[in-house]
Amino acid sequence: MELLSRVIGPLATNVHVLADVRSNEAIAIDTAAPSMRWIADELAARDWTLKLIVSTHGHWDHIGDNAAVAAHTRAQIAVHPRDADMLTDPQPLWAPFDIPPSFPAVELAEGGEVRFGEIRLQVLHTPGHTEGSVCLYSPDAGYLFSGDTLFAGGWGRVDLAGGSPDQMAESIARLATLDDPLRVLPGHGATTTIGRERPWMELVRDGRVSVG
Repeated sequence: MELLSRVIGPLATNVHVLADVRSNEAIAIDTAAPSMRWIADELAARDWTLKLIVSTHGHWDHIGDNAAVAAHTRAQIAVHPRDADMLTDPQPLWAPFDIPPSFPAVELAEGGEVRFGEIRLQVLHTPGHTEGSVCLYSPDAGYLFSGDTLFAGGWGRVDLAGGSPDQMAESIARLATLDDPLRVLPGHGATTTIGRERPWMELVRDGRVSVG
């Protein structure tokens, strides 16, 4: 698997393009605005075909170029059904530009897989930041794309619509069961590992640190 990443937009969202180099099939994760031109250029330079646009959740800083990328590549959009209405009827708080609606055709369900070429990413439903937040897990490549659930040094906000401290605590406890070497690529900020975050994650799991 080849991975390209770039920090995009006013909230510095981490946008990723992943490809199976044998088939030249690719996916994009969290197509923040303005990422469309960068994605299009990278696809063209490598002769990759974008098969899917994955939204780890429905906040505006992760979906702003969903519609543009879908129109340019004809790739389908995927999101957990609990966040689907945030794409079709975006209500962006504090966004400095309009967020056009986008229309998911693929549901990201707990226990499902995102497939492109020979690559398989497991879908983990990790609510707390939003009702439909997901992480994408590749045990073979050793990657966890954690959206706004898990960051280096902390967790995502739980005080916005659809957020839940209790659900976030459960999601963090679940992620704490993953192996230490797993590389975590969050929706914002630096890459980390489960092992590096484990001390505070276990405090959350054990109820010795409150989420909120």
